[in-house]
Amino acid sequence: MDMPKHVALSELLDLLVVGEALPFSVLDAQGRLLLGEGSRLISQDRLELLIDRDGQVNRLQAEALRQTRGGLSKPTPAAAAATLFDRWEQLVWTFDDMARRLCRGDGKARLAVDLVDQIDDLQRRDVDVALFLCMRRDDQRFALYALTHSLHVTVLVLLTARQLGWAAPRVRSAAGAVLTMNLSMLELQATMAEQDTPPTGRQLDLIRSHPQRSVQILERAGVTDADWLAAVADHHEHQGGGGYPQGSAEVSEMAQLLRATDVFMAKISPRAKRAAMAPQLAARQLFQQQAGSALAVALIKAIGVHPPGSLVQLQSGEVAVVTRRPAAGVATQVATLSNRQGQPVVDTHRRDTAPPEFTIRGAVTDTTLFPRVLPERVYGQIRGD
Repeated sequence: MDMPKHVALSELLDLLVVGEALPFSVLDAQGRLLLGEGSRLISQDRLELLIDRDGQVNRLQAEALRQTRGGLSKPTPAAAAATLFDRWEQLVWTFDDMARRLCRGDGKARLAVDLVDQIDDLQRRDVDVALFLCMRRDDQRFALYALTHSLHVTVLVLLTARQLGWAAPRVRSAAGAVLTMNLSMLELQATMAEQDTPPTGRQLDLIRSHPQRSVQILERAGVTDADWLAAVADHHEHQGGGGYPQGSAEVSEMAQLLRATDVFMAKISPRAKRAAMAPQLAARQLFQQQAGSALAVALIKAIGVHPPGSLVQLQSGEVAVVTRRPAAGVATQVATLSNRQGQPVVDTHRRDTAPPEFTIRGAVTDTTLFPRVLPERVYGQIRGD
């Protein structure tokens, strides 16, 4: 009988040290990446959530590592402080745990409210970093696609709702709604992020019914906020009709905000078989499709013409990633990724785009030469405490 190709992460605890880099990649039961080799295992909670997701490791890699370690004792856990990027990563796993509990029926509404507050607190720490993580959807962990998508759309809703001048309670209702609108189809979203064929009939049925099924999960958890529940129910309806599941002609402004930000984020997010759209192009399409509505204008103002995380070409010929939106008296800040011939390089230079030599020529639409940009490369280490 052939030996299984993978071994459960729970059987390899002697090879893992909280605070240290993972010595191997961790996959889920479907073979999809959960956490890559070299990623820091920042907490015991993270380890337990990986195990809860049936995390597994390549058996040959694990056995080779165990032989290399020999009889050496397990190292002492590292005490490195969590960075701001670690804290954003932790929110993915906090959301994963929350969603599973709500869907099982043993979680309460307070979990979602608390997570909204955590997202809001973290994006207020550094809005440009939050936007960078939203726009740079270049992490190929499709098993977590639905989770990161929901977190990032929540950031956009918080920023756009405030740009619209909404009162604080209404902003929180919208954020709670967008965070939880897809609770009933998180696994389906992960599957379809890798799927290169049209949705099956069964998948289409689940897609069309997911707004109401998500409402049912929330009601069971004790959500009583009428605006929150209505926005979840109607987030795929179109003003004037033509949406689903009801085909309603009149759609609340909150539901329209959820749909607009959801569609925008979906366009700029890569799939296994489809490249991401440049944020500038996605914003232009939103503005045109909504005929310059106040909602579209608010979203564009919130993220900027060239949002952090988007790729631009400078007059110097360099390709750069935007790191900071313009502030009073300061032009857009960028970090270079290429030389003056547009070829990728390891060295990174921070540029102020005010001088004529470094002004932004335009957005880069073909990002194939720059598939991933680690935030630490362009921001350095930002403490998370």
